[in-house]
Amino acid sequence: MISVETAKELIVKNIQPNSTSIKSLNSSLNHYLANDVISDVDIPLFNQSAMDGYAFKFSDKQLTLKVIDEIAAGDTKWVDVKNGEAVRIFTGSKLPESCDTVVMQELTERNGNELIVKDEGLKFQGNVRLKGNQLKKGAVALKKGTKLTPAAIGFLATLGIEKVSVYEKPSVAILATGSELMPLGSSLKEGQIFESNTHMLNAAINPFDVKLEINVIKDDLNTTKIAIKSALDKFDIVILSGGISVGDYDFVKECLLENEVKEVFHKIKQKPGKPLFFGKKGNKLVFALPGNPAAALSCFYMYVFPALQLTLGNLNPFLPSLQLPLAEKFIKKEGRAVFLKSVIQNNKVELLKGQDSDALQSFAIAHGLTYIPSEKDVVEQNELVEFYLLPQYVV
Repeated sequence: MISVETAKELIVKNIQPNSTSIKSLNSSLNHYLANDVISDVDIPLFNQSAMDGYAFKFSDKQLTLKVIDEIAAGDTKWVDVKNGEAVRIFTGSKLPESCDTVVMQELTERNGNELIVKDEGLKFQGNVRLKGNQLKKGAVALKKGTKLTPAAIGFLATLGIEKVSVYEKPSVAILATGSELMPLGSSLKEGQIFESNTHMLNAAINPFDVKLEINVIKDDLNTTKIAIKSALDKFDIVILSGGISVGDYDFVKECLLENEVKEVFHKIKQKPGKPLFFGKKGNKLVFALPGNPAAALSCFYMYVFPALQLTLGNLNPFLPSLQLPLAEKFIKKEGRAVFLKSVIQNNKVELLKGQDSDALQSFAIAHGLTYIPSEKDVVEQNELVEFYLLPQYVV
């Protein structure tokens, strides 16, 4: 049985980014850059006005200026502004080479073509966006591993970039095991339960926008073996839930090994989720999660979530964490690390009721998971703890 820290290290060590492809900028949303993007242009491309106002020479600030022309955004005309002169200018317009300052129109007085600057606080190059001030030609615009968000896509468009090299997204299969599991809408018989893990994991994976297939299989050795083989043949990542412990009907590990999946680790010194299995078959990744839903989801966020991020090329794959004070004293009864469903209240971590491996109601309202290491038996009130934010609460 390995530690949480070792399990994380093995995840990082054994997972490489997927292959790369060239995508159009408009098809690249939520992908990660496979290369640094180098700018071929200065941003801004030219000295431009940051305001609707008037452009002139700063040395003429105290003079009554003569307005000689108007420059709208997109105008390409050349205007020579001499001493004592100004031009009407608009936001985004190219500044005449002979001007160095812009005064906003609200801080001027104009009578016909005569203009008086009334901005006492105006400074040299005020209200001017200088060429290359945001980004110089030849500089790195966005680094490898950057997620292509709407803002990133908009930024690359300002550079004139039409295509980008990104990491491909993996395909994922989810297999839930359990003869007691019944689909929603069924009339349950004694001993049966509604199958929930595939719905939960589907929702957790959905933001990744990957090709996904879901199957529910009975606790049968041959059925499990065939289902795993089929999933490994067709998908990059196989996620199982249930059947990975030591019960008489837990066939998952045996079937994984018979399908030539090489074990990286099995069992972590943690609660919930001790029986977690991680293995590989070539470049294929396999995670076998516990069947208890809260344990399965905890393992997903702490290990499968970062694994998915690594395949996508994310250089910071794990859930973001905060150091926050614990609202009440906590005593750990076992010598295992624990992940505790928690909320943030008044800038402190409050542990929720319902920490059992099957308790999803508390998970449904949790902001994240509080991590208490295996070697820590007591956490005092207001002592700092590591708190992992769930993705939906990451701003």
